[in-house]
Amino acid sequence: MLDSNKIIENPEIVKRNLEYEEQIKKIRKEVAEKFEQYNKTILYMTGDAPISILCLPTPIEKALLNYGCLRIYDLFNLDFTKVKGLGIARIRDLTARLDEFIAML
Repeated sequence: MLDSNKIIENPEIVKRNLEYEEQIKKIRKEVAEKFEQYNKTILYMTGDAPISILCLPTPIEKALLNYGCLRIYDLFNLDFTKVKGLGIARIRDLTARLDEFIAML
């Protein structure tokens, strides 16, 4: 660490340190923005995956396909109770698999 006498003697050091800190702040902001964009892209890409990636039992997958659900994002905001062929046990299994899939992200 510099003492106050050296700072007064060499203000260039202070200027360089301030410039360095500003550059670091800018880089951190850029990285955070890029990470947010990356995160959104990954979430979209995973939502676009076929429902077969969930490794669902055949009756559940067949019921979803018959209802018109082909992709993971088709399951978002879907009222599973309206899907013919899905009872309480199958809905529990489906939501558990969705939770596991989302937790992997």
